[in-house]
Amino acid sequence: MLAFIIRRIGQAALVLLAVAFVSFAMFKFMGDPLENLLGQEATMADRAELEERLGLNDPVPVQYLHYLRRVLQGNFGVSYRAGLPVGEIILQRLPATLELAALSGLFAIVVGICFGIYAAIRRNGFVAQFVMTSSLIGVSLPTFLIGVFLIWIFSVELNVLPSFGRAATAPLFGVELAIITWDGFRSMILPALTLGLYQMTLIMRLVRAEMLEVLRTDYIRFARARGLSERSIHFTHALKNTLIPVITITGLQLGLIVAFAIITETVFQWPGVGLLFINAISFVDIPVMSAYLLLVAVIFVTINLVVDLLYFVVDPRLRVGADDGGK
Repeated sequence: MLAFIIRRIGQAALVLLAVAFVSFAMFKFMGDPLENLLGQEATMADRAELEERLGLNDPVPVQYLHYLRRVLQGNFGVSYRAGLPVGEIILQRLPATLELAALSGLFAIVVGICFGIYAAIRRNGFVAQFVMTSSLIGVSLPTFLIGVFLIWIFSVELNVLPSFGRAATAPLFGVELAIITWDGFRSMILPALTLGLYQMTLIMRLVRAEMLEVLRTDYIRFARARGLSERSIHFTHALKNTLIPVITITGLQLGLIVAFAIITETVFQWPGVGLLFINAISFVDIPVMSAYLLLVAVIFVTINLVVDLLYFVVDPRLRVGADDGGK
């Protein structure tokens, strides 16, 4: 178990180092940082002084090590556009993205698993067939089109939900959150549905396919022959084995929710880090773009690490394999 954890942590560290190098390379190959900081009217002496002060005369490996040290200290540079520390800007925007991702992820997991189980158990029923047919909408339509459609239905035609922006927030442990106020929660419904619909349909179809496969196995037939109830078979024996491969896909989808938040936050003008990244691209704000790339990488790697550990705990075959490999 310990060797498995150490190996996964080592792999995660290598991935983060590679992403950090790509993030570092953005400063080297996307525009001139001296021109961005000094402007076009700077003299050669000004450029030489700043170049020396920033360490741009050092070899690239040395600059990369200095960059890693600053990142580990939480120093991501200063935004070219706002003139403020990038870490401060991201910390202001991050709660909006994380609470939106958490709500959409909860929606995708709960609804996807429940609908997937129902569609597997009642696979020939009308409701199950309707759910599976409707799920094609969430898989095939692009995110921005789903968002525009939801705005048209619930904001324009029915006028029951706000169409953009983040409404009133309230502090929770020093963090301003919208989900704990009624108006703020209402403003999150449409973005959360838009962001989580694709992941929900994917999880639902995966759960249905895995559960149908499990229900055909010999030990399920043996359980029926022993006279166990269908409820016990479905929710005690079949569901546990169904969720083993679903854990991996679900973890990856939770990471994708943060990445897909770029589109959703743009459609609904949600003031999160996704919208911040889009604006940074428009103004070629390289420090913000670099920090966002690192942030997404850390979230992805952390989720994958947790999923690997959960997978190791849930599936006893991995523990047996790890024990055999360690002998």
